[in-house]
Amino acid sequence: MRMIGKLLLATGLLLMLATAAAQSRMQRGKLQPMQDAYAAAIRWGDFETAWQLVDPAYKAEHPMTELEFERYQQVQISGYRDLSSSGGPDGTVERAIELRVINKHTMAERTMRYRERWRWDPEAKRWWLVVGLPDLWNGE
Repeated sequence: MRMIGKLLLATGLLLMLATAAAQSRMQRGKLQPMQDAYAAAIRWGDFETAWQLVDPAYKAEHPMTELEFERYQQVQISGYRDLSSSGGPDGTVERAIELRVINKHTMAERTMRYRERWRWDPEAKRWWLVVGLPDLWNGE
């Protein structure tokens, strides 16, 4: 009788691990399209669309004004390159991004680094960017 109980317990644990692995693959499968959509929006200067991919909790704490959105119209993104990606212990995924930014008024181009952090939302079954839009002015 003990052997059957142990076998059932082991089978249950294996099933839970397989389910968790399948869920993780499903989550990862949804991450890349979200990152691609975000990168495309940033690359094409569509910061309002990029803002829609930001975590609602972050947006509530850091609302964007029309003036702030207008400021993004002063720049052109000429390059967006994924440098590295890593998973965090809390289930988030971080990407190091290199942006090439052109000031439309001076036509001067500069390169900057930006770190994205994405979290999985189990209720919405989607990924959210939890760091907001890149600060293209380094706090200025």
